[in-house]
Amino acid sequence: MNQKIDIDDYSEKYSSSPSNLLNQLERETYLKSIKPYMISGRVQGRFLSFISQLMRPKSILELGTFTGYATLCLAEGLSENGMITTIEVNEEMEPLATKYFEKAGLGDRIQMLIGDAIEVMSDLNDQYDLVFIDAKKSDYPKYYEMIIDKVNPGGVIIADNVIWYGKVAEEIRSNDMKTKALQEFNAMVQHDPRVENFILPVRDGLNIVRKK
Repeated sequence: MNQKIDIDDYSEKYSSSPSNLLNQLERETYLKSIKPYMISGRVQGRFLSFISQLMRPKSILELGTFTGYATLCLAEGLSENGMITTIEVNEEMEPLATKYFEKAGLGDRIQMLIGDAIEVMSDLNDQYDLVFIDAKKSDYPKYYEMIIDKVNPGGVIIADNVIWYGKVAEEIRSNDMKTKALQEFNAMVQHDPRVENFILPVRDGLNIVRKK
């Protein structure tokens, strides 16, 4: 009898490996954080790095830093003198994330801002080539409304968790605001004539949006 194949394990095995520094950060995340499963992880991290290296962005915006794993993956594709602005609501994440930013030699190219993403974004006036959204799920529609005009033509938005354990394919439940918000976000993107998109079913789903 054939054994069931774990597609995630197979994908990880036959994809490029993350750096030793990222492996260290992953281990420390599992040792020191309460919810280590929130880390982007190897397969998704390699995907983010791959997209960033294809684009060579000058400016990246990230909503939801956590321990900085995805931030460092995105940084692998930065163009010369490129910068990342990353926003994290939980100030307790800052010491671990910034420690690894410094270890990577990127302390001067990653700006970590602490606070609610909506409040912090209201003070940002820059334009971005690449945006990664992995923050408060119920605020995804608001994030999109605030971000879309800050994205350069040809720029890309990647939003995490848009499948939400398959709940987005179910009927809206009035007591599940996260599911409802993610359904609204996916619909907003699909019907926005300024962009084109597709949902990639990696881990919990990535909505990849390109601004025309």
